[in-house]
Amino acid sequence: MDIMAQLKEIESMVEPIDLHRNDPFQTLIKTILSHRTKDENTDKAAEALFADYPDAPSLKSAPVDKVEALVRPTGFYSVKARRIIEVARIIDEEMGGAVPKTKEGLMELPGVGPKTANCVLVFAFGTDAIPVDTHVHRIANRIGWVDTKTPERTEFELMEKLPREGWLTLNEILVNFGKRICRPISPKCSICKVSSSCRYYKKALHN
Repeated sequence: MDIMAQLKEIESMVEPIDLHRNDPFQTLIKTILSHRTKDENTDKAAEALFADYPDAPSLKSAPVDKVEALVRPTGFYSVKARRIIEVARIIDEEMGGAVPKTKEGLMELPGVGPKTANCVLVFAFGTDAIPVDTHVHRIANRIGWVDTKTPERTEFELMEKLPREGWLTLNEILVNFGKRICRPISPKCSICKVSSSCRYYKKALHN
């Protein structure tokens, strides 16, 4: 079974994908806040933050202590608060108020690496890219699509192996799949439709 066939089988096991475009600025800030924390913590903090500071002009002028309190659920709140305020300032004062639409432009912002940049491209601009988070990195290696040590290398190899038509939805599909079935610990291989062609499962059968 090739990679696209496997991906379609995986998609059939998760909730329907809805890639509606989100506000670029809020997508960027929310993704920065998501670093090293759980999705539910990110969602809670982002909702509170954007209720008071929904755009770059308002966030750049926000008191640091108030932003820290709002983003506290995400952890590392002191660093993150200062970082997102600075990002807001740069976007508003140096970029004409517009979030960059290229990976290179996004990565010029403090705290923005490949995964964050690709998330903005996919979820805000609908641009073909492959955001590689812990779920994507783990599952791509577990199934056998890649054999890599870093998310950056995983992204590069997936771009080489996966047809471009699969890039846009890959992250959303694998994140949902990773939470429901292909979990970090005790994956539910018995109900997985791609287990028969999965490197991890085949190895487990022989141990």
